[in-house]
Amino acid sequence: MSVEYAEIARAESERGELVLRSRREDDGPAVLELRANGVFVMDTAETTSEVALATAALELVDDPGQVLVGGLGLGYTLQAVLTDPRVERATVVEIEQALVDWMRDGTIRHGQTILADARAHVVVADVSIALAEAAEASYDLVLLDVDNGPGYLVHETNAALYESPFLGLLRRIVRPGGAVVIWSASEAPDLEHNLGEVFDDVETHSYAVDLQGREDCYWLYVARQESSAR
Repeated sequence: MSVEYAEIARAESERGELVLRSRREDDGPAVLELRANGVFVMDTAETTSEVALATAALELVDDPGQVLVGGLGLGYTLQAVLTDPRVERATVVEIEQALVDWMRDGTIRHGQTILADARAHVVVADVSIALAEAAEASYDLVLLDVDNGPGYLVHETNAALYESPFLGLLRRIVRPGGAVVIWSASEAPDLEHNLGEVFDDVETHSYAVDLQGREDCYWLYVARQESSAR
């Protein structure tokens, strides 16, 4: 099997290098691929996890009017959230300005359509800083998808997003009856433990996926609160 790559866009930030490229295997269709500092983040060939994160999470909340998504990626989680007519506003916090720009200017072709939805609101910031500063913010549902889980960090500093102090910020902004859902490419018992120290109720869900003919398993960590943490 032959694989051809072509760079589409590249950007540098204080976190390093962000590269968007196309990948074509043999005579198959071109696939868009995102890498950070050489680490694979996601592509357009396998969007199961992004869609599953959104659809499974939306089923957990009766009225997900206000949704927060941590991590824009290639936009598939946000796109799936916006398919739910109950969603009144979907706020996405993305740390990389270049990624948002590529979505807005059509470098990522489907990006303009997704961001054209009036319910979509993009904030360019570190999600931990944005939430710490948003003292009055509250959401019915929070989806965290900034890495491939705590075991596959895009940046080492992201490890703090899966620890109790940051999870406490999530509890503070989630309304009673709401939920936090975190996606992971592998089982993460430490994350489950940390969530249990902060939230009233924690559930772990696994689901099978077919990764281009290879069977695998992804995980969703769901945390709920029964009362306000304010």
